[in-house]
Amino acid sequence: MPLSAAYDTALLDLDGVVYAGGEAIPHAVEALGVARGGGMHLAYVTNNALRTPEEVAAHLTELGVPAVAGDVVTSAQAVARLIADEVPPGSRVLVIGGEGLRVALRERGLVPVESADYEPAAVVQGYGGPDLPWGRFAEAAYAVQRGVPWYASNTDLTIPGARGIGPGNGAAVEVVRIAAGGRAEPKVAGKPLPPMHRETVLRTGAARPLVVGDRLDTDIEGAFNGGVDSLLVFTGVTDVAQLLVAPPEHRPTYVAADLRGLLVEQPEVVAEAGGFVVCGGWRASVSGGELVLEGAAGADVMDGVRALCGAAWSAAGDGVCAADAGKALALVGR
Repeated sequence: MPLSAAYDTALLDLDGVVYAGGEAIPHAVEALGVARGGGMHLAYVTNNALRTPEEVAAHLTELGVPAVAGDVVTSAQAVARLIADEVPPGSRVLVIGGEGLRVALRERGLVPVESADYEPAAVVQGYGGPDLPWGRFAEAAYAVQRGVPWYASNTDLTIPGARGIGPGNGAAVEVVRIAAGGRAEPKVAGKPLPPMHRETVLRTGAARPLVVGDRLDTDIEGAFNGGVDSLLVFTGVTDVAQLLVAPPEHRPTYVAADLRGLLVEQPEVVAEAGGFVVCGGWRASVSGGELVLEGAAGADVMDGVRALCGAAWSAAGDGVCAADAGKALALVGR
């Protein structure tokens, strides 16, 4: 059956899945509308802590994807809950980030402050956008140097945008780490770590969730850590070459070109005698240190990708596939 019927809730990443640089990704609006119309609950789960859930929901609605604040789960909410569980109620928290973090902290009864001189009980970092003043990183470094507990909404090194891939919150965390002496480590809440999965389950009540994302090291690993199925779409940062060398925790249950993959049955991938893996009109294997792919005329390219994944991951086992994939990737145009 289509994935939208097999799972009750889609836990959708935003950047690189639903939109990029503020604009909807092709086919996303239409596909989500059909999935929602068929009864699938849509929840938007993002490591980006910059905006509030209300702002995210309003942006989605403007793009043609109706949403309310309760449909949105952010790493800001996850890290605020983590901090609230570990510091006294009403504590001051030094914020290095955007309004999304401040709102999430207030929701947990914590008090956001702007300076390390206010004796905060914790310091928290989240993506603050391209215009975050450099002095904010200095305030975080001063607090961390003094031994103040340090938290991060997430540590994604990059973030996709309309003009390309830019530095994410993980890059900003590294700036503070270096300035603070290079030894301190923040507690991280966002994908792929358990606090984010906990926050998502608490807020959505999903019984049969499907994680949908574009990143192996956050979305797919987060699904792996949470013990739930996942769909990788190729509209963000991951390409097929990266997917073929993925270790077990980065291997999605399903792959699709874009969110239209929610609306169709996923084809069976079958292992055959002789080490061949077949999907649709494609057959893949590893031979002589090379990934080999054969396809029938007009065969679905994504089926070729699925066959390649089956062959590469079978050969790799619990490791990483070392076979040369150059010729095979050329056949699927990826």
